[in-house]
Amino acid sequence: MKFTCEKNALVSAISVASRTVSQKSTIPALEGICVRAGIKVTLSGYNLETGITVSLDAQVSETGCCVMPARLFFDIIRKLPDDTVCVSVDDSFKVSIRGGISSFTITALSADDYPELPEVESGKGVSLPQSELKAMIGGTCFAVSENQARPIHTGCLFEVEETSITVVAVDGFRLALRRWTPDTPTERTMRFVVPAAALREAEKILADSDEPCTFFLGTKHILFTIGEATLVCRLLEGEFLDWRRVLPQNQPIHLTANVAQLTDSIERVGLVISEKLKSPVRCRFGDQVADFRSVSTIGEAHDVCTIAGDGQDLEIGFNCRYLLDALRAIPDSECTLELVNGLSPIVMNPCDGSGRYSYMVLPVRLKAGE
Repeated sequence: MKFTCEKNALVSAISVASRTVSQKSTIPALEGICVRAGIKVTLSGYNLETGITVSLDAQVSETGCCVMPARLFFDIIRKLPDDTVCVSVDDSFKVSIRGGISSFTITALSADDYPELPEVESGKGVSLPQSELKAMIGGTCFAVSENQARPIHTGCLFEVEETSITVVAVDGFRLALRRWTPDTPTERTMRFVVPAAALREAEKILADSDEPCTFFLGTKHILFTIGEATLVCRLLEGEFLDWRRVLPQNQPIHLTANVAQLTDSIERVGLVISEKLKSPVRCRFGDQVADFRSVSTIGEAHDVCTIAGDGQDLEIGFNCRYLLDALRAIPDSECTLELVNGLSPIVMNPCDGSGRYSYMVLPVRLKAGE
């Protein structure tokens, strides 16, 4: 195998493919990057759960494939002068890497032991702007469950309908929902759950642009094509929570808040709360004002935030981190806070009623004097 390409393009490709290289595996080949030279050069990383393949343009003199040691290969290419790089591999898998006045010789592995990445039928896919998918992943993934007793909730639910794509995450204490409405019908209806770990890798590859990305649904796998990269992963199986039944609708108390001001207030009262000191934030929603207090063994904190509407002096407690996670994910400058009483969840929705997002946080029962 022998090819020549631009150094920066190869660095970028290795960086993306190495995201899913196994750190430790009973199959040594999975701890490396599989490099194939054909019409293009492709680099693959795979950990038996998620695989990423990246293609790059190169001048291929000899076709072939091998498995490069991931970390060493990346470090060598990254340190080469900014010029073209020539990589050649002989029959005994001795690798020669040359760039500018620098040259290296390392040893690769045969690709015979490298497992084939799962194939997904590339029939009719669903396309959307990369920025939209990135926003939906970033706006929901934080709320997935870490409890392996319910594996289905360690991923995000995708619901594709004719007029919308909805992504939902739940962990038993909160719910995060993002929805995108395409200009033209998707002409597809599907429902599947993608592991959060794979979605976080996809989020890193996605760009903040209107360039399209497409996903294809297989029987057990999902394939995302993002520019020159593809990501394939196994779907989660099981019964996902019926979020429509759980997410409250038409709650009687409607308040409007500036997201940044509300976030700042809760961040301030959260300074005396830590992961070890799981004290709740005590929220009192009055007429045009929200009052926040927290008490822990570290100390006490109090802050006030202006809101629009009458909270009817409702007092309710929340896990500080859960509330902040939801607020930081809201893409608007203002949102509505919908409540009913001190024992029911708070729901944050867009002011325009578009249903583009919903964030629900369950309350924490307050104790007297807390």
